[in-house]
Amino acid sequence: MGTTRVLRIGIFCFDDVDELDLTGPYAVLNAWAERSPLRPQVRTLSADGSGVRCAHGLRLLPDKAADEVDALHVLVHPGGPGTRALAANPGHLAWLRQVRTHTPLLVGVCTGTLVLAAAGLLAGRPAATHRDAFDDLVGFDPTVLADTEARYVDDGNIVTSAGVSASFDMALHLVARLEDPATAQSVAWHLQYNHDYFPGFVE
Repeated sequence: MGTTRVLRIGIFCFDDVDELDLTGPYAVLNAWAERSPLRPQVRTLSADGSGVRCAHGLRLLPDKAADEVDALHVLVHPGGPGTRALAANPGHLAWLRQVRTHTPLLVGVCTGTLVLAAAGLLAGRPAATHRDAFDDLVGFDPTVLADTEARYVDDGNIVTSAGVSASFDMALHLVARLEDPATAQSVAWHLQYNHDYFPGFVE
């Protein structure tokens, strides 16, 4: 992704977010940021900047409120039980639609994909989500082309991943896409991640 400004990645935090949906991509992208000459910025944000209580009890204090974050290149929307409330929240869905207008890449992790569908951002597009959530996905938008096999789906300006641990594969794919496959391999090596589903990994 060509850019003349700092590459900014935001990860959205909310109550009842799944811990690994959030911290998995954060770990991969932050490891990339520490090694890349592009010096990408990886920031966490919540709706108002307040702390969140994750699905399994972990408490997190995001870096900023959503309206305090400079223009992003990538917004990552994790999943978790809290996505059901967000998918029914008109204010959050309107915010996502607004973000879509000026953010080159949106990423749905696990059931975070459901929120993108509820916002009308996946109409007629292929998408992945948690294996237990495909009925919910097409319930939000019957035109979504649910991919029940892929660990992640890259559909240009929207990338979605399957459940939980698939977020690692998706995040490494983002590194390969935003920089190059060799860098993604380096990050995978650093994290000692050699999952067969990440095709860029070389022993």
